[in-house]
Amino acid sequence: MPLNNNIPAGELATKWEKYKSTCKLVNPANKRSIEIIVVGTGLAGASAAATLGELGYKVKAFCFQDSPRRAHSIAAQGGINAAKNYQNDGDSVYRLFYDTIKGGDYRAREANVHRLAEVSGNIIDQCVAQGVPFAREYGGLLSNRSFGGTQVQRTFYAAGQTGQQLLIGAYQALERQVALGNVTMYSRHEMLDIVKIDGKARGIIARNLVSGELERHFGHAVLLCSGGYGNVFYLSTNAMGSNVTAAWKAHRKGAYFGNPCFTQIHPTCIPVSGDHQSKLTLMSESLRNDGRIWVPKKQNDTRKANEIPEEERDYYLERRYPAFGNLVPRDVASRAAKERCDAGYGVGASKQAVYLDYAAAIQRYGKIEVSKQGIENADAATITRLGKEVVASKYGNLFDMYEKITGENPYEVPMRIYPAVHYTMGGLWVDYELMTTVPGLYALGEANFSDHGANRLGASALMQGLADGYFVIPYTIGNYLADDIRTKAIPTDHPAFLETEREVRSRIEKLMSIKGTESVESFHKRLGKIMWDKCGMARNAAGLKQAITEIQALRKEFWSNVRIPGEIEEYNPELDKAQRVADFLELGELMCLDALERNESCGGHFREEYQTEDGEALRQDDKYMYVAAWEYKADSQFELHKEDLVYDVVHPSQRSYK
Repeated sequence: MPLNNNIPAGELATKWEKYKSTCKLVNPANKRSIEIIVVGTGLAGASAAATLGELGYKVKAFCFQDSPRRAHSIAAQGGINAAKNYQNDGDSVYRLFYDTIKGGDYRAREANVHRLAEVSGNIIDQCVAQGVPFAREYGGLLSNRSFGGTQVQRTFYAAGQTGQQLLIGAYQALERQVALGNVTMYSRHEMLDIVKIDGKARGIIARNLVSGELERHFGHAVLLCSGGYGNVFYLSTNAMGSNVTAAWKAHRKGAYFGNPCFTQIHPTCIPVSGDHQSKLTLMSESLRNDGRIWVPKKQNDTRKANEIPEEERDYYLERRYPAFGNLVPRDVASRAAKERCDAGYGVGASKQAVYLDYAAAIQRYGKIEVSKQGIENADAATITRLGKEVVASKYGNLFDMYEKITGENPYEVPMRIYPAVHYTMGGLWVDYELMTTVPGLYALGEANFSDHGANRLGASALMQGLADGYFVIPYTIGNYLADDIRTKAIPTDHPAFLETEREVRSRIEKLMSIKGTESVESFHKRLGKIMWDKCGMARNAAGLKQAITEIQALRKEFWSNVRIPGEIEEYNPELDKAQRVADFLELGELMCLDALERNESCGGHFREEYQTEDGEALRQDDKYMYVAAWEYKADSQFELHKEDLVYDVVHPSQRSYK
């Protein structure tokens, strides 16, 4: 059955404008009697809840943290893209659209990506109005820097803490609506299932994480803004609480899951240091603006970085991709680092790392400062000191973070980095209106699959989350709710609420009754190892088949031998974790199945059997130019539906950054 993506007719550049002019509206008096549930209060959720509250809807917002300010969006460091062309370097809405489609290796939907590029400029204006302290040039204009996969400077930033500053802006807007009574905030609540009535999403079952009680909540529509599922790999750059539960429960209730195998590996993370680690730390992609990535030219070189002379260093990204150099997209940079380390050129104790070096940038900036300050005959020490001051003003908090974690000063010695799981391009399948295959159930931000294809360009996650929340959902949800204004609030003692709550309670009781011998954490670690080894940066058919068998066996073992201390009706973080890991154990199998079914390489999905002579991803457009949308049938049973991707404006070609 072909999926209806509800893309409006007409020219690509006018679709969104035409949609906004012709979609149905809900008048202000009617909005006051319509209830909307928002699950998750990161950038997508906070911006959506604030905007819908501002419009007059009755909004209930749920987050499992103690405050929306703890959402994982705060961890985004480097910036947010927008096509404002402040640098006058050739940027435009079309070029942002084109870079995003190409960066995603031609596996994204044109209409959604063009809309994203169109509204990008509005996001910056909105955030400046909220007081987000973006970096500025000397004359007061907002500053921009470069990110991977582009040849223009379009990334707006606030030092190395852009996500945090943007979230504070959205959070303030949200809290204003809470104070006005338009939004009711439920913190320390986790959604454990959606409630469907007559086929439509009409509410959720949530667990109060402090008391352990289950609660029933009605909504005319439900918005899932619950982030990505990178923690299926156990070690990732995600916060340890990040999980797939909200999206997965929706999937089990009929929402198709789109492209689950499309995982992004970020090339600049602090390398794994041992088995004791529970998460990895990201070093912003913005560091690739000025940092140069290299390895020794000699295999198994044991010398310290500063002892290796310039002529014995291999700046392999600059060598292989001269047009983009260190700013190639993330999937390309990650695979190149893996290739060098696998070939025996890795550095550090583990040999699973490469260098990110700021020595040249410090000298370059130092000489510019000397010139600016009119210092004649400056000595080397002065140039270095001034250069370090400039680097500190741009990236200081990132450098401090690196030194705290590793004990090494990156102003003096190169950083060591290695790829790690970061973002998931896959997610719940949504149409042009961001609605899933369940009417009334929407997915925003990283929770949906829609805008990034097989590889997200850096600084585009913040852009998509805020675009969906501030500028897309206010229109598209009205188009749906306009037909719902006569629907009165459904009492939560309706049989569908009672039955769904009973299912949730029964699952919790089953988990608590196992009383096995192995901790939740150990199952999660074992799943992560299977996923990273066999469905990580490189995949092959044999490994994926093994992974599916191993995950099924691990899941069986989990449900017979997991140990969860404590009680149900109390604060019990181990129980919360167990429910999330149980969902990861089901998702992991689907990811491997999706990767096995897609017999090509594209973006972050690299099947070893499908590569060009020089090791680049080899797509098969004639067979796989579609979104894989999976329908849940039963445990280990999924049905594939395909949404064909039609390119009217951009013509797919072999991606080249050379």
